[in-house]
Formats: sequence, C-alpha cells, structure tokens
Amino acid sequence: MRVNSKEFFIHNLRYIVRSAIETDAKNLSEIRLQIDGETENLDREKGEAYINESGFKQLIKDDTESNSNLFLVAEVNQRIVGFSRCEGNKLKRTSHKVGFGVCVLKEYWGYRMGTNLLKESIHWADSNGMKKMTLNVLETNEKAMMTYKKYGFEVEGILNKDKLLSDGNYYNTILMSRFNE
Repeated sequence: MRVNSKEFFIHNLRYIVRSAIETDAKNLSEIRLQIDGETENLDREKGEAYINESGFKQLIKDDTESNSNLFLVAEVNQRIVGFSRCEGNKLKRTSHKVGFGVCVLKEYWGYRMGTNLLKESIHWADSNGMKKMTLNVLETNEKAMMTYKKYGFEVEGILNKDKLLSDGNYYNTILMSRFNE
C-alpha cells in the first residue's frame, strides 16, 4: 500500500517520509547492508540475509500491491537514509495484525526518523483496520523501548538469551505490541 509523503524539519535537517518505490531498490540494498554493520540492535550482521536490488524491487512491488503491508523510506536530499516495514499476512486468524521493523543509518540517529517512521506506520495501521502492531527489540535498546512505550506499545513477552552479540554475551529480545481497539 502507498501513503502520502510527509516532510519533517528537525535539528536543521529536512527529510521526507514516503512510500518506497521500485527505483529505490538499489539504494535500499546498499543502505540495509551498511546499517546492519553499524548496530547490533538488528537481527542480522553485515551481509547476512542479504537482499539485492531485484529482491528489493520485488518486495516493494508486493508491499505496494498488498493492503496489509507498508514499506516507508526516510529521504534526505533524494538519498534514502532509513526505512520501515509493516508486514501483515493473509491468514484470517492473524489478518488483524502487522509486524513492524525500522532501521536508520547511524549518522542520522537523533533526528526522530525512526519515531516518524513509526508514527506514520501507526497512523496507516489504525486507518486501515489493523488492530495489532508487533515488534521485537533488543533489551539493550532502551531508547527504542521508551519510544515504543510512548506510542502505546507494551511488553508482551521476553525471549531469554535470544541474541549472541559481539561481546560474547547473550541478550534478551523483548516482544512488544500495540492494540488498537
């Protein structure tokens, strides 16, 4: 599904949040790879579960054609610097919910891009009859958890010792959700 573009101006930086289009595919493949190498907050290490340009083209096409998926990008000066996805499914018993994920290049942390991608996704979900949004967050990502709680997400469960990070220690994954009555 597509949504209208929205412009933001935060800390002297202007950026746009908009629906992904197929011509974004090459850039998305490159920045996803870069982001995966910049943080351990995501599930992947750099290069794992790599999605190439044609893979992103197909993902964008499928998401655009689906009423239960949303693929957004954050763009600065015609350059994609972050993105988010809401992914639903066609099974009747779980068709009321979508999973949410977000990532932003490290040099653009602090400009509320992740928050604005989240807010636009929540608005889309609520406007399209999605009753539940779910997400996973690493227990060490306290800033993200505070943001999610601010926007109505609650802890739903904990996956104990779920991720092995570079320091050799295991960390919990926090399952969070937001229910729209």
